[in-house]
Amino acid sequence: MTGVPTFAVVGHPNKGKSSIVSTLAQDDSVRVAREPGTTSECRAYPMRVDGEAQYVLVDTPGFQRARRALEWMRARETHAGAHRAVVEAFVAEHRASGQFRDECELLAPVLAGAGILYVADGARPYGPDFEAEMEILRWTGQPSMALINPIGGSAHVDEWRAALSQYFKIVRVFDAHAASFEARLDLLRGFGQLAEEWRAPLEAAVAAIAQERERVYARVARAIAELLADVTSHVATRRIPEGADPDDLRESLGHEWKDELRERERAARRAVEQIYRHRAIEREERAFDPLEQDLFSVEHWFLWGLSRRQLVASGAAGGAAVGGVIDVAAHGASLLAGALIGAAVGAAGAWWSSGRLAKIRVFALPLGGRLVRCGPAASSNFPYVVLGRALYHHARIAGRAHAVRTPLALGEDPGANWIERIGADQRRELDRSLRALRRDGAGATDELARVLTPIAAQGDAPTLRQ
Repeated sequence: MTGVPTFAVVGHPNKGKSSIVSTLAQDDSVRVAREPGTTSECRAYPMRVDGEAQYVLVDTPGFQRARRALEWMRARETHAGAHRAVVEAFVAEHRASGQFRDECELLAPVLAGAGILYVADGARPYGPDFEAEMEILRWTGQPSMALINPIGGSAHVDEWRAALSQYFKIVRVFDAHAASFEARLDLLRGFGQLAEEWRAPLEAAVAAIAQERERVYARVARAIAELLADVTSHVATRRIPEGADPDDLRESLGHEWKDELRERERAARRAVEQIYRHRAIEREERAFDPLEQDLFSVEHWFLWGLSRRQLVASGAAGGAAVGGVIDVAAHGASLLAGALIGAAVGAAGAWWSSGRLAKIRVFALPLGGRLVRCGPAASSNFPYVVLGRALYHHARIAGRAHAVRTPLALGEDPGANWIERIGADQRRELDRSLRALRRDGAGATDELARVLTPIAAQGDAPTLRQ
């Protein structure tokens, strides 16, 4: 096998082997299906960080005639020390003849040096038929671990654990569809216990994957910051034909402006999905789908943006900052009147602008003719709404295992008041960064991305993935 730790994921057909490969390799190109026999040939999936393979998982076909294969091997058994040679002879003979095709295919990477990850389904009862599979694997002499994957439940986990412990050094329960990032790292550490030569490279792999996760948060924060810079400054324009009435263009231009912002939001979601290596996610259409509710549906903004109270507090803080400039310019002679007036004006402005979206204006062009323009977004709540939606989507993607093939289902309660989840200091930084974004445009993106990075990491918490 390759120079990095390699593991063959083996077992009975339709027990979740491919799901485990997909989740641990962070690769949604692995074919996962309910029908048995989906995997007919071995295929290696390296888990890479910065282009360098950390470990390799080999997806294999399932055992088909394990008892017959074991009978052949036992008929040629001489002593325990020759068990591996008997397995090698079995593969050599039957690979050439085409018999026991699946058994030969799955045993090939094991005999080439791969560790064994034997997968059982904790929802199905244990039976003696599985013992032939485990006995054959034991005869290979390769380091091995058993994984109980509760595909449809955990009713039989205890009986599987008792049986598997007779054959395997380590037995773990691992749900490939629901395993958290931390659970995946813990399982990798377990792989390192199988053989001394794998311990150091797998510890290095765990460290590399954890460091990559931190870089992922920074990339997500950058993607969201760029989205916010885009949507808060975007305008749609159209030249008015000679003799045309500008009022005839207002409605269509407003729709165009909204459609362009919706597409920018969708593009940012796709970018976040790609950052997490989710390349083929489908979204589920539902009667109530929080992220598919219209971005401009103000009646749903309470799910994502600031409440009126928070808006007033944010506006007051911004107004006070402006008023403070007046006080400094007056060398204190205003006795802080500037800050107080600024706070009052800012609070009122946040309140009254919270429901407005964008103005549509008509401009005269220098060389004749007129231009109608829609945007940028006027509501001070709009960037918070976009941010709230982006953080909710991020939380769902960060917690989604690559083995999951169902459409992205978004719950009916996305955990409103997302702003309450971040600390007061972070909130103040965020308010300042968003005000700077509205004032300075894309020039404030770097600072906003810095502020959003720890918030993105917070959004990877299990409580936000539900």
